[in-house]
Amino acid sequence: MALMFLMGAGAVEAQNSVIDNIMTRTSIRKFKPQAVEDAKIETMLRAAMAAPTAVNKQPWHFVVVTDKKVLDELAGKGRGGDMLRNAPLAIVVCGNLEKALDGDAEEFWVQDVSAATENLLLAAHSLGLGAVWTGLYPIIERAGHVNSVLGMPEYIMPLCTVIIGYPDEQPTPKNKWNPENVSYNKFGK
Repeated sequence: MALMFLMGAGAVEAQNSVIDNIMTRTSIRKFKPQAVEDAKIETMLRAAMAAPTAVNKQPWHFVVVTDKKVLDELAGKGRGGDMLRNAPLAIVVCGNLEKALDGDAEEFWVQDVSAATENLLLAAHSLGLGAVWTGLYPIIERAGHVNSVLGMPEYIMPLCTVIIGYPDEQPTPKNKWNPENVSYNKFGK
């Protein structure tokens, strides 16, 4: 499917499948009960791990959850409870703080893990799956609940949970383009 983008006075048709995938991805919150195939899970994880990372530290760790009891436990206090209870899959995307950079650069793990999360979301969409990103860190109560349920050590910090499955809804992607959010060469110009 080609998208039309308004650029200046004319329209340019986007033929690039990567751009199409980015522009048509939207959060999916309702899922069919169908399990996600192992090959698709691995493809999503490979895409996530292809993300850029500061100094190639790769400070990520992924916890794949398919067990309904564990999904229900995660739903208990965490954000996205109903979605977790009704989804066949969640991937908890974490930062491994033992792999983080030192000093002032330590928090770059958040950027690295966020980039991996976006790759995961785009891969899910390209595979015909739906997904939604639910934030955990920096809300310590949420992150702590997930750490407790999954039995993770303190140096593994859950950034978010990506809830995934075959979509049982078809929301229209939002057009978020706003030229007021762009400056050229200096702020406000």
